Amino acid sequence: MPRLITVVLFFAFCSICDSRGLQKVATVVKSTGQPWPLPKSIKSTDNLITLNAENFIFKSTGAHCDILDAAYKRYTSIIFGELNKKPLLFKSEQSDDSGDYLGLLSINTETECKGVYPSLSSSESYELTVSSSGAVLHSKEVWGALRGLETFSQLVYKLTNGQYVINQTSVEDAPRFDHRGILLDTSRHYLKKEKLLENLEIMAQNKFNVFHWHIVDDQSFPFVSQRFPEMSAKGAYDPATHIFTPSDVQEIIEFARLRGIRVMVEFDSPGHSLSWGKGVPDLLTKCYSAGKADGQFGPINPAVNSSFEFLKEFFSEVASVFPDHYLFLGGDEVSFSCWKSNPQITQFMKVKGFGTNYAKLEEYYMQRLLDIVSDLKKGYMIWQEVIDNGATVKSDTVVNVWKPGFKGELSKVTKLGYKTLLSACWYLDYISYGGDWKHYYGCDPQNFNGTQEQKDLIMGGEACLWGEYVDDTNVTPRLWPRASAVAEKLWSPESATSDYTKAQSRLEEHRCRMVGRGFPAEVANGPSFCTKEF
Repeated sequence: MPRLITVVLFFAFCSICDSRGLQKVATVVKSTGQPWPLPKSIKSTDNLITLNAENFIFKSTGAHCDILDAAYKRYTSIIFGELNKKPLLFKSEQSDDSGDYLGLLSINTETECKGVYPSLSSSESYELTVSSSGAVLHSKEVWGALRGLETFSQLVYKLTNGQYVINQTSVEDAPRFDHRGILLDTSRHYLKKEKLLENLEIMAQNKFNVFHWHIVDDQSFPFVSQRFPEMSAKGAYDPATHIFTPSDVQEIIEFARLRGIRVMVEFDSPGHSLSWGKGVPDLLTKCYSAGKADGQFGPINPAVNSSFEFLKEFFSEVASVFPDHYLFLGGDEVSFSCWKSNPQITQFMKVKGFGTNYAKLEEYYMQRLLDIVSDLKKGYMIWQEVIDNGATVKSDTVVNVWKPGFKGELSKVTKLGYKTLLSACWYLDYISYGGDWKHYYGCDPQNFNGTQEQKDLIMGGEACLWGEYVDDTNVTPRLWPRASAVAEKLWSPESATSDYTKAQSRLEEHRCRMVGRGFPAEVANGPSFCTKEF
């Protein structure tokens, strides 16, 4: 049985239209047993190997830990559903390879994995070999083992006679970029913990490794601070139901860790902070009209030391809650109008010698905040405006480029020597009719004018789903499989992702795979169907 199913495209030209006068959409037939994202190297034959589905086990032959225990249990369910109900054997020397059936995948992980968290420097490389003589997965670190287990699960498929099979295959794989993220916004609309966990699961099945949690913003403050409980008590939409308690946050971090995903939290300031001020008196700048305070508030007030005393204590708590090395500190869309109206601010500007250059005031704020975070032994990421406004920041700052004209911005920021992420072409809250995943698939983080040294500063990128029109009812289908296109661009070799037409059949299969695993991933390629059991 061939492993690749020919992609059949029925193209209808403008002269062939449906009853509404719309051009008909090409039909894409999905492949079978093809992985997403595409590995660095994959070689398969037509030789089919049948799995001993009722007694299949995973066995650790190297390092072993809770991450692998959880993964073995998870992937037994993902691959075989309720079929395999026997106790799982993780470290046993028993082999269920007998006769003509494959009953064992040996996982050899070289380095200790107990109590570890993923980081930017984690190795996700792995080698997977499946043949009639056995199946072996080898990785340097446990994170590579997780990625390899996902690939193995995607290579397995079910025949019409009910047999689970896999083609003889060898895979050598590693990601192209180290930072492959999804941003979700839980402020504009609150997203329940269960929805975040659901999407973390799907992220792992697409080999994303960073959850950029835009947890608070102007609209609401759902993060429950133990040092400043009034921030959520007064700043959340509902302090009883629309919050993330300390136990919620820890559950999310641990759920992500077991899937090799970093949780990088964002507390954006000095702008986007109106909800902060509801629980922290005198934190925000009072806006003035006609020489009087008008009841409106602007960014955090950088002219008083109390602001930085608060920030030091608050970020000390944040740093203790979130184990990832990086904190995202924002710095975008800072409106200077309120600062300009405030007499205390204008006097402060004169004392500091800033004149009327409010970008200097923003730089002053960001520098003091970065110093606070540096003292906490944390790294930091910022939005591009901080650099665009002329601020000079620390050399190890990571800049996220999100605005149109990103090619010039990437060239400028990397020329300054900063590590950089790209989000500009992957704003998934912008939706359009049809298969817009092709647009996302056509964007490449290193496609800009610059030296190789500059391009090496690109750490990766993020797909962003902002929450103005997204809540629990639509976050998952709006995100997937559109974000899957970004996943492959960030994981797979550049040469393998230059033509979206070569990816269509695999994306069709992957979308059906996600649906078959219980996730409401929306249609990607127009008319098609998924079998009930995938």
